[in-house]
Amino acid sequence: MRFAEFQEFRRRRLSAQPALLDAAETNVYRALAPMRPEPPAGTSPVHRCDLARAWLRRFELPEEWSGHAMVCRGVRHGLGVVFPWLRTVQARLWLPGDVYPVYLELARAAGLAPAFYPTLPTPTLPRSAADHRPEYLLLANPSKPLGRYLSDAECAAVVSWLRESPHRRLLIDSVYDLGAPFAAGTRRLLDTGRAVLLHSVTKGWLWPRTFGVVLLGPAQAGLAEAFRGDPPTPAQLRLADRLLTEHGDVPRRVVGELAARAERMCERLPDDVLREIPAASRTCPGNYFFPVAIPAETLRRECGVLAVPVSVFGESNWSGSILTSLADAFGPASGAAR
Repeated sequence: MRFAEFQEFRRRRLSAQPALLDAAETNVYRALAPMRPEPPAGTSPVHRCDLARAWLRRFELPEEWSGHAMVCRGVRHGLGVVFPWLRTVQARLWLPGDVYPVYLELARAAGLAPAFYPTLPTPTLPRSAADHRPEYLLLANPSKPLGRYLSDAECAAVVSWLRESPHRRLLIDSVYDLGAPFAAGTRRLLDTGRAVLLHSVTKGWLWPRTFGVVLLGPAQAGLAEAFRGDPPTPAQLRLADRLLTEHGDVPRRVVGELAARAERMCERLPDDVLREIPAASRTCPGNYFFPVAIPAETLRRECGVLAVPVSVFGESNWSGSILTSLADAFGPASGAAR
């Protein structure tokens, strides 16, 4: 069941069974709309180089990297620039098959035929032998719908994968990392010198497709002109400047609200379902995805809980499902009413 199909199924089920516990809302922008900062009213120019340096300072990265910090309109836009370049250099691309269907859409639009690896119930890296071609592995840290950061052992496995060939590189989607600096695992992978980091204001500031940064490595220097030739609009740059300078605390507040919603969700779940949520997902800051090793159909029929089938996120052989904590039932008004 794909995303649009599931949204219609969810609407019909909740209408027919009002007593169902809705743990299947996925739209964080709708759920947290009151927290989103307003755009600025002014028209003063904002320069990309200044934004790149402000972004590096926020995440405690060296400002001398500003020449490699490409300002863009978000992770989706960044991949839309990177993927065509991968095709020109005849790179092999590995995508997580059960994280975000748009990865595949963007890859196919760029003329790539990616291979896949699973992340549920735990990430399993590709085992194929390296060859002479450039080889890129896209990973998300933290990962959805896994709902947690990569563990130390998983980061070590990624580093080992890189060391097997000088042609291997990483693409790290860090959009769900709402902290500053980035998670220790992400910094460890950056320290290999063989990673491209993608980040945006999409989740932390609740402004999708507005502003992001793609931090290139030495092997991708040829991409810089492509990014410089396709910048955000002046209005988007002004908004980004306001978010970084005047609303730096919004991601922290988003984390707090999401933690409160997750706690309210857990209070409402049957004990046998709650026990299936991994501890790492429950404690990951800013998380609202919770994998459980119970099929969505079983949760609905036997537990009265509406969950998201894994197929919404992509292809998977795992039989579990995903709970989310974004529905109105877990919001502040609902919590105050009890």
